[in-house]
Amino acid sequence: MSMFGGGFGGFSVGGRPTMGAAGRKGNGLPFAGIPSDLAEGVAKLEAKEPDHGDPGIAFDPVADSGAKISIGRLLIGRPGLLLAASLAILVETLLLQAGPYLVQIGIDHGIAARDLRVLVVATICFVAAVLLTGVATTVRMRKTGVLAASATRDLRIRIFAHLQRMSLDYYTEEKAGVTMTRMTSDVESLQSLLQDGFAQFLIQALTMVVVTAVLFHYDVSLAILTLVLVVPPLTAASLWFRYAADRGYNRQRDTIAAMFADLSESLNGVRVVTAHNRQERNVVAHRSVVGQYRDANDWTGRINAIYGPGTSVIGLIAMAIMLLVGGHQVLQGTLTIGELTAFVLYINAFFQPVQQLVQLYTQYQQAKAAVGKIRTLLHTAPSVRQSPSAVVLPPVAGEIVFDDVTFGYLPSHPVLSHLSLTIAPGETVACVGPTGAGKSTLAKLVTRFYDPQAGHIRIDGHDLRDVTLASLRTQIGVVPQEPFLFAGTLRDNIAFARPGASDEEVWAAVDSVGLRELVERAPEGLDTPLHERGQSVSSGERQLLALARAFLAEPRVVVLDEATSSLDLRSELRVEAALDALLEGRTAILVAHRLSTAMRADRIIVVDDHGIVESGSHAELVRTGGPYAAMFETWASTSGRQG
Repeated sequence: MSMFGGGFGGFSVGGRPTMGAAGRKGNGLPFAGIPSDLAEGVAKLEAKEPDHGDPGIAFDPVADSGAKISIGRLLIGRPGLLLAASLAILVETLLLQAGPYLVQIGIDHGIAARDLRVLVVATICFVAAVLLTGVATTVRMRKTGVLAASATRDLRIRIFAHLQRMSLDYYTEEKAGVTMTRMTSDVESLQSLLQDGFAQFLIQALTMVVVTAVLFHYDVSLAILTLVLVVPPLTAASLWFRYAADRGYNRQRDTIAAMFADLSESLNGVRVVTAHNRQERNVVAHRSVVGQYRDANDWTGRINAIYGPGTSVIGLIAMAIMLLVGGHQVLQGTLTIGELTAFVLYINAFFQPVQQLVQLYTQYQQAKAAVGKIRTLLHTAPSVRQSPSAVVLPPVAGEIVFDDVTFGYLPSHPVLSHLSLTIAPGETVACVGPTGAGKSTLAKLVTRFYDPQAGHIRIDGHDLRDVTLASLRTQIGVVPQEPFLFAGTLRDNIAFARPGASDEEVWAAVDSVGLRELVERAPEGLDTPLHERGQSVSSGERQLLALARAFLAEPRVVVLDEATSSLDLRSELRVEAALDALLEGRTAILVAHRLSTAMRADRIIVVDDHGIVESGSHAELVRTGGPYAAMFETWASTSGRQG
């Protein structure tokens, strides 16, 4: 901005880890400490590091993360930074408008009066104002930058904490790319506004106020004429632009979310895409998605192309009229040449903020649309919510009761209907049946990933809805059909549920599932890093690591959802032997397609037709000659086994 109304445009020291015995940072990777010869330099660097502070936002399974969120609240939440930035903005604005006034003094009292001293003083004051403006601008940019970074950091943490609260059905229904857009593009759009947009808005708005007051000070009639020529057409144009921009930028946020969603899906499924030679068709499909985003940008570009030049034309016409009227007054002697010069410069300073406000309003609309999307996310309540009056579940023996339970992922299409089942403490129950019959649904209901639409599920007489989620899931170990491994080390993935476990306990879990050979041949043993999603190990080894994770967690209830489905025969036999040790003395629910796993259970239930159609031991069900016997006969004939 010119003087005429524009705009300047936890280390460890000495090898001692600071994160406890494990010596790990938050990303789960091992930290060996700082070499002693580098400790002094690290200490100096650490002393210069800013204090990131505690954002005061933590995971809370009860609180509503999105009760109140707006652009204003993000700013007001940091009063010290906001006050400092506001003072810098006020000083910057006043100094910026000193230029035309000093020019008027230099012309009228220096040049016209042939007074060199006044001219020199006016020039020095002009230069001083420019330098002070630069200082004020620096302070303002520093404070607004810190303000924006702090606000968006807290917002990202709030969004992340809320995503941790969401139930599984949210991630089933929402695309991962759309969720990622909330954390990336939407927050970045808001940060851009907070960092510079609001400061510029205040500067330009204050500039218009100050300039209007100065114009009335110089000449009331010219000031009134200026406002009459400018305000009505600008108001009409701005109202139209606001309506059009609201539509355009909401459409833009939707299309960029769709673009990220398509990209995320294509990247996650890259192996399937390559295997089925789908690359060219995927490019065509993505081109269509990107084209919709381009169309949304074209729309906003068109309305900006109309509004921006339109306001420029209004300003230039008003300036020309002012030059004509003001020049006439100079000829008549009612206005000095210096005053006319200052008046024209101030008119220019009046219209430059208009141009800036056009761009700022565009930025504001983008941020407003982004806040709307974020607010919608934060106002989306999890379907499985912890009651404010929930109590901590005491250590359980493991009795599980399904009492007249009805559940469907779509309420109109129940998967389970009026199901009742009692599992005794320490009993192992295997669930078998056709695909889609509801076997895995039983497991998800026990872990309270979902709540039934009707009926109750109890552990040791405690309704799952009446206990805290943390105390429930601490006592339930889950091994899913598709085990997920995180980027980190073997140790971190095995000790995921118990990060404080000792090396001896980790190795005991490794030996329990027969993973010692894998760990010992790894380059760094337990500290060997895994690639994202565990792509550096086989599917069978991923399943064994998930079983080791369950061993180490020492749960009272174990849920295994097709836990041996991805294992070869040798690995399956090894895991089944380890399962005997894991399940001993614990209540277990085994969801099994392989009847070799189901046969190890104390009781087998056959799930079909929205409920349990058979229940009993393997021998009892074979003798009965029902659905299980037919399944076993088919399995035995294809596997070459005898009952």
